[in-house]
Amino acid sequence: MNNVTGILLVILAMAGFSLEDMFIKQLAKSVPVGQILMMLGLGSGTVFVIWAKLQGHRVLAPRNWRWQPVLRASLEALAAVSFASALAVVDISTVAAVFQAMPLAVTVGAALFLGEDVGWRRWSAILVGFAGVLMIVRPGLAGFEPGVLLVLISVVAVAARDLMTRVMDSAVPSAVVSSQAFGSVIPAGLVMLLVLPGEPVALQGSQWGMLLGGVIFGVLGYYGIVTATRIGNAAVITPFRYSRLVFSTLIGVVVFAEAPDGMTLIGSALIIGSGLYTFLRERRLARHSARAAAVAAA
Repeated sequence: MNNVTGILLVILAMAGFSLEDMFIKQLAKSVPVGQILMMLGLGSGTVFVIWAKLQGHRVLAPRNWRWQPVLRASLEALAAVSFASALAVVDISTVAAVFQAMPLAVTVGAALFLGEDVGWRRWSAILVGFAGVLMIVRPGLAGFEPGVLLVLISVVAVAARDLMTRVMDSAVPSAVVSSQAFGSVIPAGLVMLLVLPGEPVALQGSQWGMLLGGVIFGVLGYYGIVTATRIGNAAVITPFRYSRLVFSTLIGVVVFAEAPDGMTLIGSALIIGSGLYTFLRERRLARHSARAAAVAAA
């Protein structure tokens, strides 16, 4: 395991995803979100189709289009629509903070739908993390922004996507799964264009640059995560995913002149702290189970 390189790749990937979010938010000021999603899906999807072809995979092989991969891609589309829509109307730092609750949602989903055993310690950490989410969202209070609810929809969709990934056929190549995910965003964006107000616009020079930046940094972020997962120990590299919040907050302050208030910062700290505890607890239990299995086998 090359953990140092893995950590650096995770940090670079989180920076890439944050920059992708920045370009989407900038574009959304003058371009309908549905059009942005269609173009990002087309650009990134094409990259992954080419990647799959170079690896010798058949994108249209029947096993790649069973109900589980298709459902996973549909959840990806829902996540992309809700996340991009939230970026258009909510501070990027707030979107990133709430999105950090996704690992907690995965743990809840695994307990409820996959039968995984979650003890009282992790349930307590999950409740603390969701309390942090409530501090950021503030339902019923003066600082409540309805657009934040879109981030929660994205969190649920991404958590469901990850749970589906656990149970789907592992023989489906990652490049094919990624091309399906980005491809699903194209019809989702088209539906948004047809249903929501706003006409498609012809992109100008700077807008094309932002779109290209979104595609490049999104693809690089994905590549960084995949490579880091393959060469680094998960217990070492995973906590560095939270660096995305740092990058998004810096972008929010520098580029969009955002100023996260005290409740947002405290809520973010609670989400990150509970997420790290939940992850470390899961790793500890996994090690104990492995040792017990080894002793039983001996």
